[in-house]
This record gives sequence, structure tokens and C-alpha cells, in this order.
Amino acid sequence: MAHVQDRWFRVEPDPERPGKTKRVPTSRHGQGHRYKARFEGPDGNEISKSFPDGQLKIAKDWLAKQQVDRALGIFVDPRAGKITVRSFATRWLADLDVDEMSREHLEMRFRSRILPHLGDLQLAAVTPSTVRGWDRQLREAGMSDRYRHTLFTNLSALFTAAHDDGLIAKNPFGGKSVRKPRPAKEKVVPWPAKQVWDVQAALPERFRVLVDLAAGLGLRQGECFGLAVDDIDFLRGVVTVRRQVKTVRNTRVFALPKYDKIREIPLPEPVKLAVAAHLRRFTQDTIALPWDVPTGKEARHTLVVTSMWHHAIAANDFNRDYWKKALKAVGVPHGRYENGMHDLRHFFASVLLDHGVSIKAVAEWLGHTDPAFTLATYTHLMPDSDGQTKAAIAGVYERRARDDEQSADEAHDRPADV
Repeated sequence: MAHVQDRWFRVEPDPERPGKTKRVPTSRHGQGHRYKARFEGPDGNEISKSFPDGQLKIAKDWLAKQQVDRALGIFVDPRAGKITVRSFATRWLADLDVDEMSREHLEMRFRSRILPHLGDLQLAAVTPSTVRGWDRQLREAGMSDRYRHTLFTNLSALFTAAHDDGLIAKNPFGGKSVRKPRPAKEKVVPWPAKQVWDVQAALPERFRVLVDLAAGLGLRQGECFGLAVDDIDFLRGVVTVRRQVKTVRNTRVFALPKYDKIREIPLPEPVKLAVAAHLRRFTQDTIALPWDVPTGKEARHTLVVTSMWHHAIAANDFNRDYWKKALKAVGVPHGRYENGMHDLRHFFASVLLDHGVSIKAVAEWLGHTDPAFTLATYTHLMPDSDGQTKAAIAGVYERRARDDEQSADEAHDRPADV
């Protein structure tokens, strides 16, 4: 039962009266806390807080507030906020419903950029001021707006989970004084066609077909590496994207495409011929990899493209040893985040849009989950709407003029009434 205990006296057995007790002044009076507010928590264990002499009313008010909060469903266990960010993050990351590669990337961000600054703080001790100070340190360390935005998103999600669990009263990232970094929106600038072919020619012959798969079908890099021979239907002219190769905890695995979106893509004749020529020129290797995670069930597929050593291609190795060298050979900038193989997907999208293919179709073939994302990314590449508007309205007026002229001719040819 909830109550406030007066700790001025302690109750002890009375040796002069067997079976009776007596109140004995405590030696802690004047040195420690006199009152102790106590109540039973949601887990059945006692929750308490001590108050010094003269704060009986404050102790009763605190106890009453805990009971009201429980009745309203907004109770936060005072013991819970003592959990550190590091302790809660370990459990939260392990429980997240994400693929293992995403979990690995999250763990890396927390380990390098979050826990060194905030890990030893109790959850309840992290305030909007704490968040602002952490962000200042990130800026001073030269972190980009885009990377800081990602870190904000990740850590805010952790505190949202802590709030949902009743461990904190509110998410410190929700404070009005906390401003989430907003990365500048950069417009996609597709490669010129000549640059695509120049880079392709600079690659070893074994890997040149990867450019056809990315620029001619819009495949992601991992999907190019995971494309199997039986995913290509030469008779129907269709390619089915069923899997990708990715690296999870230093182990290559097969996995579903991004967003788990299996899709069919039309196979243009030039791409079909390029793939057929590659299959005739190089031996196809059957590769066995675990599915989705390093401990997953083994899957075997005969891949269109494999490494020089007849293994599944590792993205980091390919980018370092072949892709960036090809960029350098033809004079294309090759920094860490620029002109990656992903730019060939932008080339694919730009060609389709320039030829009037619908956003819905482009989104489907790129494997996007929402055409609105495709529109937001590539809207500036769509044909000029000013010229289309002028032509459409001019066409309406031309039809009106033709109709008026036809009506005049019919009136002229109609016999006069007698």
C-alpha cells in the first residue's frame, strides 16, 4: 500500500514487554532523510524515494503524482531512467527488425559516433541541451549534414523506443530547441552516354557486362553481382531480379533485393546480345553462399558474373580494384561518394523518362517501393512541360479552327430553303 514513512523513529521489539514493540529515535535524524515515500510498482516491487526533514508535504505530493500518473497511463518508473544509453542501445539494436547488414551499419554508427559521447549517461539524464552539445561536437569533427541527419534519426528512434517502454517521460529529440540537420537536396545529374561507354571500355573484359546490367536494366550493384543465368528469359525478353550479393559481418551472402522487392524488367535487344556474348566468352560459376545472414541456409546459384578467382564479387573489392581504376583511366572524378556504379541506375532512369516512359513503370523497374520517391528524385529530368503545354493547347485551338471551317463549308453546301 502506498504511504509515507516517518523515519524519525524506528520500531524495535520492547524487551520489557514481550511481544510488544516500541519507537526508538533514529540516529540518522538530522543527518539523513526523514521521510520515505513508498508504493508498489507495475512489476510488483517497491518503488521509493526519500525526503529530508521538513518535506513531508513534498513527499506526499510526489507519492500522489505517481499514483495519478499510473491511473492516466503516463507513469515513468523512477528506477528506469537510471539505465544508461549504452545498456539500452545494446538491447535495442539486438531487437530491431532489420536485415543484418543494416544492423551492422547501425552498430558501427553507435560505436563510433554516439556511445563515446553519450553511452555512459543515464537515459533520463539526456536532455535537449545534451543533444545540442553532442551535435556541436559532430559539427566540429567535420561531420556532414547528411551524416548528422542519419545519426539524429537513429538516436531519436532509440529514445522513442525508451519512451514507449516507459523508461523516460519524453524524447529529448522532440524539444523545440533541437534542430535536426537538413542535408541539401542534390539533383541527380546523369552521366553522358559517352562517359558510360568509356568507363565500360576501361574495365577488364570480364566485368564489362556489369555496365550493361546497370545502365541497360537499372540493376543495383549487388543485384548485378547476384544475377543468375536462369534469371534471364531470352525468349520472352525478360529479366527477373530475385536476389543480391551483399557482405554481412565480413561474409558474402545471398539475399532478397532491397525492400524484398522481386521484379521483372524488359530485356532490350542490345543488352540481350551483350549478356549472350558474355556467357559465350566466360565460364559461369555455381556459387554457394549462406542466405541473408552468415549462419543462414546455404543457397547455390550459377551467376552471370563472378570474380577473377571465380567467387561471388565483394562490392568493396570490386570498387577499389576495378571501378575506381576505370574512372581514373578515363578522367572521371573518383572520390569516396561520387560516381559510384549506382550512377548507372540514374542513367537508366534518365533515358526512360526522356523517351516518355511513365514514372510508375520506371519506379517498378528500378525496384522503388513508392513512385512518389522516383518522381521526387527524377522530376527535373522529365521532358520540358512548358513545350508540352504549348503544343497541347495549340492542338485544341487547331481542332477548333478545323471544326469551324468544316461547319462553314457544310453551311455553304446546304441547299437554300424554298
